[in-house]
Amino acid sequence: MKNQPIRDGNPEDAGSVAEIPNGRLWFQLAATGVAWFSLGLADIVITWRACVHEEQFGGPSAHPGARLLYFGIWIVVFGLALLAGTMSYRSWRMLSRVSDLLYAEGRERKEFMSQAGFFISLTLGIGLVWLCLPLFILQMCARMR
Repeated sequence: MKNQPIRDGNPEDAGSVAEIPNGRLWFQLAATGVAWFSLGLADIVITWRACVHEEQFGGPSAHPGARLLYFGIWIVVFGLALLAGTMSYRSWRMLSRVSDLLYAEGRERKEFMSQAGFFISLTLGIGLVWLCLPLFILQMCARMR
């Protein structure tokens, strides 16, 4: 077995050391960033497409489903961010000797990646919510101006 911290610092738990695959750790670390980037890209493409029609023909967009499509994409990427954040938190709990998040330190690589994935998911998850809010407040093309 690889050198990993013993859960809760108890020597009796030496046989129950958590083994987390590297692929899972990288998913936890990168999934929310990819989701945030994807939503930003979808926002640009959907809004651009809807506003081109408004600019060319002078009326409201002929695609009323643009908001619905954007909201559907938001649901998918926000779910991905929640999944990555939940996985990161659980992995950090399995690897960390510290029980309080306020005093947590990512001393080893896997513990650090889990902790960083949790904080990235938390901050970019809030960013995903803020990116979706104007959809309910402003007209789609008013956001572009």
